[in-house]
Amino acid sequence: MKQNYKILLIIPAYNEETNILSTVKNIKDYNKKNKTNYDVIVINDGSLDNTSKICHENHIPVIDLIKNLGIGGAVQTGYKYAKENNYDIAIQFDGDGQHDVRYVKEIIAPILNKEANMVIGSRFIDKTSSEFKSSFTRRIGISLISSVIRLKTNKKVYDTTSGFRAVDKKVINLFALTYPIEYPEPISTVEVLYNHFKIKEIPVNMNERQGGKSSIASWKNIYYMINVILSILIIGKRVK
Repeated sequence: MKQNYKILLIIPAYNEETNILSTVKNIKDYNKKNKTNYDVIVINDGSLDNTSKICHENHIPVIDLIKNLGIGGAVQTGYKYAKENNYDIAIQFDGDGQHDVRYVKEIIAPILNKEANMVIGSRFIDKTSSEFKSSFTRRIGISLISSVIRLKTNKKVYDTTSGFRAVDKKVINLFALTYPIEYPEPISTVEVLYNHFKIKEIPVNMNERQGGKSSIASWKNIYYMINVILSILIIGKRVK
């Protein structure tokens, strides 16, 4: 990897006081051991716990949003930061311990090799690669969303809700300008495809959350699935 590439890990965090320090420490330890230079920016999304305090006390770069914007608003803040600071690659990286920093080199490789503009860390293209298992209902929902994306874009995306994604400077500029507030992963994937950018999926391992609570409760899965599908259909109609 060329040493002059600027690479940023965007870490959205809402009430992640039990996870954020270990998440960032793992990244710093990896940098030291492997002589990489992945920068981090934590987007504290109006947390009500000690997420911000922990970041400031431990000199972790953090942007404190004055209110909770949700995952879409928090991640877009990170992309705006990446654009303003001229990063070449930005990676969305969860603050809850699910994402493994060892896979960053895998998901940025297609970008460095000019094979893709966005790379998704996928749990589903190689079923032996991830120990993390979604619920049955969520897997069904992801499969249906994948089918609708394929119908509208002629592109098969297996892991439509993965938040472990890397993008190049062109997509950083797109996301800094416009990014979906609701259902950001599947909707932004469709928008990337409609803008004629290339997407590639790479198998990754994901872990169970180390603490806290997922932003998508299980009882909302059906509601989530229906609304994502409707949103994708509306995007298709608008763009065409």
